[in-house]
Amino acid sequence: MHKDLVLFSQLCDVLLAEEIKNPVTKPLVANGLIEQLDLKLNDHPTLDNDFQEILVELIKSTPKTASKSFFNQLFGGRIGKSTLGELLSVMFNNSMYTYKVAGPQVLIEKEVIKNICQLAGYPVNSGGTLAPGGSMSNMMGIIMARDAKNPNIRDEGHSNKMTMYSSEASHYSISKNAALIGIGRNQVRLIKTNHKGEMSVSHLNAAIQNDIENGFEPFFVNATAGTTVLGAFDDIMAISKVCKKFKLWLHVDGAYCGGVIFSTKYKHLSYGLEASDSFSLNAHKMLGTPLSCSIILTKHKEQLHHSFANEADYLYQTEDDEYNLGKTSLQCGRRNDALKLWTLWKSVGTYGIEKIVDHQFQLAETARNYVKSNPDYTLYSFENSISVCFNYRDIPADELCTALYENAKLMVGYGNFNGETFIRLVTINTAVDHDDIIAFFKTLESYITSHKFPIYNHEKQQVSSR
Repeated sequence: MHKDLVLFSQLCDVLLAEEIKNPVTKPLVANGLIEQLDLKLNDHPTLDNDFQEILVELIKSTPKTASKSFFNQLFGGRIGKSTLGELLSVMFNNSMYTYKVAGPQVLIEKEVIKNICQLAGYPVNSGGTLAPGGSMSNMMGIIMARDAKNPNIRDEGHSNKMTMYSSEASHYSISKNAALIGIGRNQVRLIKTNHKGEMSVSHLNAAIQNDIENGFEPFFVNATAGTTVLGAFDDIMAISKVCKKFKLWLHVDGAYCGGVIFSTKYKHLSYGLEASDSFSLNAHKMLGTPLSCSIILTKHKEQLHHSFANEADYLYQTEDDEYNLGKTSLQCGRRNDALKLWTLWKSVGTYGIEKIVDHQFQLAETARNYVKSNPDYTLYSFENSISVCFNYRDIPADELCTALYENAKLMVGYGNFNGETFIRLVTINTAVDHDDIIAFFKTLESYITSHKFPIYNHEKQQVSSR
């Protein structure tokens, strides 16, 4: 084991050097990957030297999500104290379903949940757990809402056509989860949004009323704290009033930007969160922990237990249910995802995490100011968002993003909203500072100039090359 840990340390040195030397990995063609890298599994062992060489090549060929040129997804960067927690959890290899096998790690998870509930404005008797990703956190919110509406569904199944509501700009997991738990995608009502991607409360009210009049059974509304494309925040308080009117469960999907609850300056964006019934956030996004660290909270701790507990005498043999976390989990065997958030939080404090969150908004402001000050750019996003959406010289966003990726210049994605396609620069990478944002734009511009990239007009017709 000691020998493997020494090798691991050496490989980390290779990775850290590669992130500086080659921040964007030259992509390999997927169909030919097995021929370019020795990935085949054989009957006989690989010699140690060969094994190490293979791992080094694998490191060099893997996208560098912690580099300062990574802006592609809603995560990025690497924070040392949080990575330390992740590595410790791997070495401990505890499963979080019982106190007997997890010991003090159970108390660490409970401490994390308790403090996030407080930040969310939830009462002291609230509860929560960690799930394998934001999609599954949202699923748990839907299941609790379903079971709260009809407690017999767990045993009998449901026969009524139950309906759910979420904005057109919300995450795809809402419709996906409706399919997975038997509600059906056709029973998900996609509510209209305004020009910022914020849910229309009046359309929500009308859609619920219409379904009731037509014999459906509404049960769940999803509000979003940070939509995937534009980073918009729904008006949670206004939506909560509609939910109370019709006695519906209100879930807030804060997977992307729910971390604003740590910030004195930006917490107002989630105003009304305390009126929701459940809330999910991903610490591996705005808070900067390694993947994955997804949290689902609810005011109704008893509902969490009702929806997910199942007796198993062969498993739960010590302590009471308060410390046997498998009784409130989607999973049985479950890795320790709370430790990496705890080590970060413990080391920097709540104020330290607040600085991490505020820094991302400051980076977005730097990017928006750059775009607004240059006539070659068109801005599509707005203030108080860490998604900066723009186009440059009418070049199709999908073509430009693909070219930058294929030529190992930048990793940045594109999005769509209201018929427009644009580059989506996400300022969530914890390794990035203000100079790196300016460098991003300079790299983009110099690439276009040096490669004589074709320039288009708004109708996407080619008119010239530069």
